[in-house]
Amino acid sequence: MNATPPAARAASTPSPVPFAARLSEWVPRLVLAPSFVLSFLFIYGLMAWNGYFSLSASRLLPNYEFAGIQQYARLFESERWWVALTNLGIFGGLFIFVGMAIGLLLAILLDQRIRIEGALRTIYLYPMALSFIVTGTAWKWILNPGLGLEKLMHEWGFTAFAFDWLVNPDRAIYTIVIAGVWQSSGFVMALFLAGLRGIDDSILKAAQIDGASLPRIYWRIIIPSLRPVFFSTLMILAHLAIKSFDLVMALTAGGPGFSTDLPATFMYTMAFSRGQIGLGAASATIMLATVAAIVVPYLYSELRVKK
Repeated sequence: MNATPPAARAASTPSPVPFAARLSEWVPRLVLAPSFVLSFLFIYGLMAWNGYFSLSASRLLPNYEFAGIQQYARLFESERWWVALTNLGIFGGLFIFVGMAIGLLLAILLDQRIRIEGALRTIYLYPMALSFIVTGTAWKWILNPGLGLEKLMHEWGFTAFAFDWLVNPDRAIYTIVIAGVWQSSGFVMALFLAGLRGIDDSILKAAQIDGASLPRIYWRIIIPSLRPVFFSTLMILAHLAIKSFDLVMALTAGGPGFSTDLPATFMYTMAFSRGQIGLGAASATIMLATVAAIVVPYLYSELRVKK
């Protein structure tokens, strides 16, 4: 056998990685590790802790005795929980549909390249810069029969005008829809406008040459091309609707009575006001499962490798 020359063996042996190179590779990981660990503990750890509470016998104080699905049975026997779910269906459905419709309409109007587009875009987007607490408080003043719109119309001489939705148990949930749509429609407009500006102009010019009218171009070509934007917007608005808390608390505080309760306000009331920790944890777990059922398919569709 021929022995490998020393020079060849030296060339085939990998040279050691310098310490500085190894350090530069590990420094970012070491810097990010504490925040990653803390985030994992305080997000997923607390989720797991809440899930265990939902299976415990906790009431006013934490009780780690395992009770099975007892809290979930109590939850779905509660009339207030069913009211909260019904309100979520009403609020979520109208919030998503009306918000997307107004946002798409505004985006189409701004897509016509009007002269004051920049000013209008800023005006429409401004509500999204406000917190839901500010939005709820402002609309509470506007819709209050003794302070806002109804009083203003009476002062103008329209004494027969009445708008008491805020204090009407059957209509109060719609005031939350009004406030929510007012705040979110500008954000939806920005998403649709970005999608509209990303469509190839050559397709539109070809349709115009073929004699298609502008409404037909939008209905048959442009809007179907915005399916990814529709899907993303649907996911975002559904997520906002499920976890809505501060808007409701600022506008109606769940009232009159509990006619405008949503699952988030139900959870807060049970866990922190009524001394029903286990019941509140069960409702929070149901909310988490609902959000996961919406977000996980979205993430899967966005992150999967397309073959």
